[in-house]
Amino acid sequence: MKKQVKVGDIYIGGGASISIQSMCNTRTSDAKASLAQVRRLEEAGCEIIRLTVPDQDAVEGFREVKRHARVPLVADIHFDYRMAIAAMDAGADKIRINPGNIGSEEKVKAVVDKAKACHVPIRVGVNGGSLEKDILAKYGKVTAEGLAESALRNVALLEKYDFEDIVISLKSSDVQMNYDAYRIVHEKSDYPLHIGVTEAGTPSRGRIKSAAGVGALLLAGIGDTMRISLTADPVEEVYFARELLAAVGLRRNGPNVVSCPTCGRTEVDLEKIATEVERRLADMKETDDDLTVAVMGCAVNGPGEAREADFGVACGKGEGLLFQKGEIVKKVKEEDIVDELMRLIRGN
Repeated sequence: MKKQVKVGDIYIGGGASISIQSMCNTRTSDAKASLAQVRRLEEAGCEIIRLTVPDQDAVEGFREVKRHARVPLVADIHFDYRMAIAAMDAGADKIRINPGNIGSEEKVKAVVDKAKACHVPIRVGVNGGSLEKDILAKYGKVTAEGLAESALRNVALLEKYDFEDIVISLKSSDVQMNYDAYRIVHEKSDYPLHIGVTEAGTPSRGRIKSAAGVGALLLAGIGDTMRISLTADPVEEVYFARELLAAVGLRRNGPNVVSCPTCGRTEVDLEKIATEVERRLADMKETDDDLTVAVMGCAVNGPGEAREADFGVACGKGEGLLFQKGEIVKKVKEEDIVDELMRLIRGN
């Protein structure tokens, strides 16, 4: 089991549930815009939010956002160690740095000393574009082994100053390399891992790469906190993270709707029916996370194939058989399927 780190009131690692993160794309110096985006992320279910802190104006914006935020905030720091120290003074719950680009060991030590005094954890973030020159020379190019070596080297630097309140991330846009790098560090380190596929792309492509890369890690039992990286509104990252965690069985995201892919036997507009059932069940997220509803296109095999569903419909020619726990309840016309199914689910 991984060590546990506390970020605000959220625990990472040590058996805690996997937390969902995202990052604001506003200018942190614009506190009003940043707080507005933080609010939207909070409402979407984001549990830890990161903001970039490149200069003193951003520090002041971060300070103001922190005063009103309801979830822990992470300060993203590059190059200037003074911003890390200032961000902790402004209330940062965690900082994200790459020790290799902070500068001398004295500067890294100054950040570590401040983090120890403030009880603020540090995320050591390494990616393919930030590998040290000697590691690149050793492997000849960016590799999973190089990413892992860089991450563990930077962790050792923090440990040198008796600091172990650490989270590790080592992201690549290459799905296989990303997976292999995380596996290496997972096996060699007890620190919790922040997982994701960096620069995954636009929503259509990014979701695919994230589902493959992050999903594979989650199924292998790797990862303690996560961010889905999309070239899109950060809220979309949170929605997809929730869906992905639900898909791999680590978190429920409201009622689980299962539907068949249709075939030549389908004689109703199954896509329309399934989409409407999913839409109407959306308001049951908070109270019915254990509910499974099946929308099947075949009246012969449907009830049997969806035997484990709580409720469902198996459709025939212009009609559907409603069932509960695999037992048929009644037959309804196609145009009444959704209404009748919802009545059955809601018990009225």
